[in-house]
Amino acid sequence: MSKLVSKPLQGALNLLILRTLSHGPLHGYAITNRIQQVSDNVLQVEEGSLYPALHRLQQDGLISSEWATSETNRRVRFYKLTVKGRRALDAETGEWERINSAITKILKFA
Repeated sequence: MSKLVSKPLQGALNLLILRTLSHGPLHGYAITNRIQQVSDNVLQVEEGSLYPALHRLQQDGLISSEWATSETNRRVRFYKLTVKGRRALDAETGEWERINSAITKILKFA
């Protein structure tokens, strides 16, 4: 059984949220479930990390939100990526890939 990573770095969390929302609007609980599911249960985002990150991303204009009814008939806030958020996702993805490549080189250095 693999260990869950419950506190990804803030920059990584922002990137994970933006990428998850790039597939369409989701409410908070669905965002955490999608991240956990797609990561094969390696990453788990706690509410205490998710909602402050969503608030920051919304303040920065990278996501927007609106109230709606969920599939379980509960009133929830759905978040979606903005045009500015899509541009930020592209830029942050490129930066993440650059950093990941550099770290991989160091780990493979003999």
